[in-house]
Amino acid sequence: MQKDSRDFLLELLRTPSPSGYEFNIQKKWLKYTEKYADRTETDIGGNAIAVLNPKAKFKVLLAGHCDEIGFIVTRIDGDGFVYFSPVGGISHKVAPGLRVEILGEKEIVTGVIGVNAEHHGGLKDKFEFDDLFIDCGFRNKKQAEKFISTGDYAVYSSEITELKNGLISSKALDDKSGSFIVAEVIKRLKGQPLNVGVYSVSTTSEETGLQGAYFASTGIEPDLAIACDVTWATDYPTVNRSKYGDYTIEGGPVLAVGSPVSVKINKMLKAAAKELKIGIQTEVTPRITGTDADRIRFTNKGVPVALVSLPIRYMHSPVETASMKQIENVIKLLVGFIKNMTGKENLKPLE
Repeated sequence: MQKDSRDFLLELLRTPSPSGYEFNIQKKWLKYTEKYADRTETDIGGNAIAVLNPKAKFKVLLAGHCDEIGFIVTRIDGDGFVYFSPVGGISHKVAPGLRVEILGEKEIVTGVIGVNAEHHGGLKDKFEFDDLFIDCGFRNKKQAEKFISTGDYAVYSSEITELKNGLISSKALDDKSGSFIVAEVIKRLKGQPLNVGVYSVSTTSEETGLQGAYFASTGIEPDLAIACDVTWATDYPTVNRSKYGDYTIEGGPVLAVGSPVSVKINKMLKAAAKELKIGIQTEVTPRITGTDADRIRFTNKGVPVALVSLPIRYMHSPVETASMKQIENVIKLLVGFIKNMTGKENLKPLE
């Protein structure tokens, strides 16, 4: 991976973007992709869109969401301690003792999620978000309200860590890795002969309802869509592989199979993977995928969809972990898939 591409991925991971507060990351995404796209644009849902070959009749939508799980301030008590609720599927169990950043109107305020000392009884075995609070060092509510307000968002404050064997650990790989990948596909396809229009979209609010994907697809009216997201790697202790499947962090991109997913698109993806000598893993999604693909496929007259996922460990935690090699493989797979398209593909399953 080129240095500027890697730097862009790290910049996305460092930029706070909880669902509903994606403005700053989208501006960075547009600045990066405008160097490679034929045009860039935004829409009413806050999506950032980069387009190649816009005159092509056949349109391919690639969706990777840029929003991350986080918190929202619900109240400030008289002593200046901050209480909060989750934004997205974030677990309260990993929160105690961690640093957070509150995205105040004037500045980002650092705080810690307080933990009762073991000498004072410790944290009770059963607790909820209502039992937790953030300590920013304020002396009282009046002082706190000079910096933050009810309704402000917050995210974990964590360092990006490089592990052995090309693994990377960070918050928000779900799904800033996907937002990065669809941008990188535009970069890699620039100047290539294309038979289809490519619409890469950094979508918003996937973690809280998939609404960004809906706005993107209704506006673009694609003929085919691929959601680029993450899925659960199960190759670490405590995971019941008999129940949750056997997916390894270095085993290759993961294709979803099941009723929401187009068999024909998957066949094309598998052909591209074979051509490129990229290993493929398969996950079963019999009813829904739990990704942008679910909302996209019900737009307009219906859109055939596929889901290509990056396997990660420790999902929805501050230490999500992925393989840089597999990020690269997802990019190569999507680039190869698009380069192979004729623009005359018939995706009706009975024809």
